[in-house]
Amino acid sequence: MLALHDTATGKVEPIVPRDVGRISMYVCGPTVYDVPHLGHGRFALVFDVLRRYAEFDGYEVRYVSNITDIDDKIITKAQQEGRTPEQVAEEFEGVWWSAMDSLGVARPYETPHATGYVNQMVDAIGEMASRGNAYEISDGVYFDTRAVKDYGLLALQAPETLAAGARVQSNAEKRSPLDFVLWKKAKPGEPSWPSPWGPGRPGWHTECVVMSLGLLGEGFDIHGGGADLAFPHHENERAQSIAMGKRFAHHWVHNGWVTVGGEKMAKSLGNYTSLSDFLSKSDPRAYRLLVLRSHYRSPLEVTPRTVKDAEEALSRMDAMSRRCGAGPTVDISGQYITRKDALALGALQDAVSRFCARMDSDLDTPGALAGIFELVKCGNTALDRGDAEEARRMALTVNALCAALGITLQNTDPGPSGVDAEDDRLVRERDQARADRDWARADAIRSELAKRGWVVEDSPDGTKIRKA
Repeated sequence: MLALHDTATGKVEPIVPRDVGRISMYVCGPTVYDVPHLGHGRFALVFDVLRRYAEFDGYEVRYVSNITDIDDKIITKAQQEGRTPEQVAEEFEGVWWSAMDSLGVARPYETPHATGYVNQMVDAIGEMASRGNAYEISDGVYFDTRAVKDYGLLALQAPETLAAGARVQSNAEKRSPLDFVLWKKAKPGEPSWPSPWGPGRPGWHTECVVMSLGLLGEGFDIHGGGADLAFPHHENERAQSIAMGKRFAHHWVHNGWVTVGGEKMAKSLGNYTSLSDFLSKSDPRAYRLLVLRSHYRSPLEVTPRTVKDAEEALSRMDAMSRRCGAGPTVDISGQYITRKDALALGALQDAVSRFCARMDSDLDTPGALAGIFELVKCGNTALDRGDAEEARRMALTVNALCAALGITLQNTDPGPSGVDAEDDRLVRERDQARADRDWARADAIRSELAKRGWVVEDSPDGTKIRKA
């Protein structure tokens, strides 16, 4: 059974779905005011892998992730550039999806936009006010955090010890420094919507409460996002649901930060690498592999060395799959592979079971990858000793398990370009030397082909060459 660390309890807890055979998951998406950086890419990949593995394990997953398309940062950027907030949000939402597509992140089943749920947010704020859990002051409507006895649960601190968190501003009219805005009264030149408290717009913390409950229903299974969202954002969502008398998320999952020199990567600190820059210079699969190599709750440092190492590891997997004759890789575009699919393709049952045991244990992707790389090693060894069928089964298993993690191996062989008559002669001569068991001659020809710029790989069909 899949078990994940629950931020609310501080323990690894089993996921017991609300509905048998189905997992409902809501993940806080981007605020679309600028280009995404590697930290944004990490949360998207972590929850893409969680979703893919749940599907692999036989669950039907209803995955929802929102788009915040109205926010102070969007408004500020629009004013600075002489554009409308809608234009800014549209541009950077397009950048976001382009990056996600390049990373191989599958689209959520639902991508609600904050601006499409304003009326529902007004209704929710009205419900909280009618219960005495929200109050109006000069600049808006605020939530009274004293109404929630265990406020601060996700921060793992009692309310009296909490410092004002992100997006919590000092205001002498507030009843408590921790109270947060539900409705912001309109300022000149800002977009606004009508409400019982005058024109304005909803606060950031309310949108996900309304959208998650509206699309997934009460008591949905998993709410996720980056560790920086646990407090105050997710805590404030939880508090609002309690204040409305509704059951909110059953399980809270948060991934660790991407760090630079031990410090969190953030736009505000100016220490970020944009996803677009990374993807223009590296194999997009390399970032997924880096994310998988680190446990999702641990910090992740991205350096030129770790990226190069990931690309080399991918090349080894690609080469093994190609060499061992696994055939075309599993197509994961627009679909998910299940355990049943993997076994039907010919994957080794013991290896699949070990993979699932590691993934079930708090999404142990480093352990799961270690098992995959052991299969790569064993597949090459099997082929070296002449056991082509065993090597092929190993490669099929690697392909299937990589697909379960969202990695498509590049093992098709369209044939090398730039092969001249001499290259072709050397390949045929090497195949004959291997057939004659003249290993010294075969090694000498390998060296000659390497000098001519070719990487030489042995396969069940003979010598294969590709450009170095």
